[in-house]
Amino acid sequence: MQVIRDIEQFSRTGADAAVGHAVTIGTYDGVHIGHQAVIRATQQTADRLGLATAVVTFHPHPASILRPDSAPLLLTDIDQKIDLLEQLGVDTVLVVPFDEVRAAETAEEFVESMLVDLMGAKAVVVGHDFHFGKGRAGNVELLRELGRKNGFEVEGLQLLPRPDGSVESVSSTAIRRALAEGEVVAASKLLGRYHEIRGPVVQGDQRGRTIGFPTANIAVARDLAMPADGVYAGWYLRPDGPEWPCAINIGKRPTFYQDAEHSLLEAHLLAFDGDLYHEQARVRFVELLRSEQRFDGIEALKAQLQLDIARASEILDRSSSQLD
Repeated sequence: MQVIRDIEQFSRTGADAAVGHAVTIGTYDGVHIGHQAVIRATQQTADRLGLATAVVTFHPHPASILRPDSAPLLLTDIDQKIDLLEQLGVDTVLVVPFDEVRAAETAEEFVESMLVDLMGAKAVVVGHDFHFGKGRAGNVELLRELGRKNGFEVEGLQLLPRPDGSVESVSSTAIRRALAEGEVVAASKLLGRYHEIRGPVVQGDQRGRTIGFPTANIAVARDLAMPADGVYAGWYLRPDGPEWPCAINIGKRPTFYQDAEHSLLEAHLLAFDGDLYHEQARVRFVELLRSEQRFDGIEALKAQLQLDIARASEILDRSSSQLD
């Protein structure tokens, strides 16, 4: 897959440029099952017209520029988003830098510079409620008008309904809400996979080690969405391939601290003895075991941790690191 991050240095060459692209556009945060349906439709259009497929996405998230005080937490960082798009078989990903200049660009200017001149779009596939350009003035109707002028067809897809039959469509917002309530099973159904958080393993205060439950402390970017504080069964994926069942704690550790400022993510790998420091961890959340709570002393905490680990082991024995 070709990934274009530097627009200024990119020029359309090679086979994809010769045939043109079927393009879909969006933030694609989470690359959830609704996004996947749009990408499949884009690939079907590409096959019908003999085109390559391209996803045009934005970094950072436009909301972080347009409304930074209320910008949503992200389900995926840019590298994970690109990994997921590659797994779906996309030919090209264009990462459009989003800043104040881009925010002031009209819908017509965006279509001409990004879709026509840069990507050679012959087809554009988006959700029916898609908006773009300055003031969100661009929509499917305008895209069709511009397509007639510039030689590309446009398909506006209805949003994918939720698997539970809810009237609400699949969306990144719905997934964030599920995570905020600790409902990682519901989030997994909308994502089409377990929610995953990535980050380096850093040295903590080693309290877990002193009570016989060592954990990998994972530094999480502040703009990423974590599940609600609690204890979860999950999987820890190491950079070199091995996957380990684990009990994951997210929280402020009230048994030890009264006024912790931020929640931490810690993973206790089951039946593991080794050094994880400084490696890039990937943690996947399978099921909530319990909410975070304060214990009256270390022994009560240790007893509960034993129960948590036994329950996590039971759950993970009948699952894999991939959503079944």
